[in-house]
Amino acid sequence: MKKTLQFAFIQTLPVFFGYIFLGIAFGLLLQKAGFNALWALFISTFVYAGSMQFVLISFLSSGISLISVALITLSVNSRHIFYGLSFIEKFKSMGKAYPYMIFSLTDETYSLLCGTTIPAHLDVKKVRFSIALLDQVYWILGSVLGALLGELILFNTTGIDFAMTALFVVIFVEQWLAAKSHFAALLGLSCGVLSLIVFGPSNFILPALIVTVSVLTFHKNAALTKEELS
Repeated sequence: MKKTLQFAFIQTLPVFFGYIFLGIAFGLLLQKAGFNALWALFISTFVYAGSMQFVLISFLSSGISLISVALITLSVNSRHIFYGLSFIEKFKSMGKAYPYMIFSLTDETYSLLCGTTIPAHLDVKKVRFSIALLDQVYWILGSVLGALLGELILFNTTGIDFAMTALFVVIFVEQWLAAKSHFAALLGLSCGVLSLIVFGPSNFILPALIVTVSVLTFHKNAALTKEELS
């Protein structure tokens, strides 16, 4: 287990730096809204929804209804449906860890699970669980630290949320360098840009994911059919 955690820690270092700083940003904003570090701890432990947690701060302050919260959360995190579909069988095989793997599947964790080559001498299930768990621990630590710092020191938080963008860039570059084929990356980038132009910055993610997954599925099925015919 020690070797598994060491390997998982090394793989999650990019997420560590991103989540610590972004978690601090969340904790600072939460504290400014009048909620202490205990709130940061519980929200990051039981909600753990990244960008949705930032939206949740305004919900807590305004007293919005639970139905509205549920609908907005579904809209913001609907992209995770597509992430989960590609891992559902793998997660099912993990037994008791299955519910947690579904709960802990974030954009960054998904990227690591897809792009990490696990050595043969390590247990694949334990590595996946460790990656998911460590990522959430980083987020919790950052959130609590930010809330505590917000109580002691006044911060100008302008631009601190850029940590998430920087994190995505680092993960993308690492996977680009490691991948033999760049078809999926170029396809996703193209669909994202086109959807951004057509649907705008607030609504482009879901259409881009739908088109990307559809094309990749068609491409995979066509390749399998070609192999069967040959």
